[in-house]
Amino acid sequence: MSAIRSPLSDEARTITGEALQGALVDLIDLSLFAKQLHWNVTGRTFRSVHHQLDEVVALARRYADQAAERAVAIGVNPDGQSTTIARGTHLHGVEAGYVSDEKVVRLVTDVLAGVVTRMRTRMDATEKPDPVTQDLIIDIIHDLEEQHWMFQAMV
Repeated sequence: MSAIRSPLSDEARTITGEALQGALVDLIDLSLFAKQLHWNVTGRTFRSVHHQLDEVVALARRYADQAAERAVAIGVNPDGQSTTIARGTHLHGVEAGYVSDEKVVRLVTDVLAGVVTRMRTRMDATEKPDPVTQDLIIDIIHDLEEQHWMFQAMV
């Protein structure tokens, strides 16, 4: 089987590939984190938090796929396996059992802030080597920051 080649230089492909792999890990992990909370949230604002978490899951899954496909397009193999996600996670775990809606909002707000910060670092890193990937990362940041704002507004 032939390898996918890109017009990017080896250095640009390496920098961009690392940014995309980091984004993939964050996005897959975010989708799992949010889905775990979605299943276990309780409280007075259950319904709205439950639905807002579904939005986070959907956007994380959509952008994870886009990041992985962008990586392949530039000749970098993405790795979204559970062991890779577990090894590369920056997210803290969630306790087992029910989690109050107020705690869920705080947890998600904190996690989204961390993911956005790392995405902004990736945005800066890809500015020169691959503006196309930077555009994708900017789109991701836009939607994550919107979710971050919405969760902050619930506090």
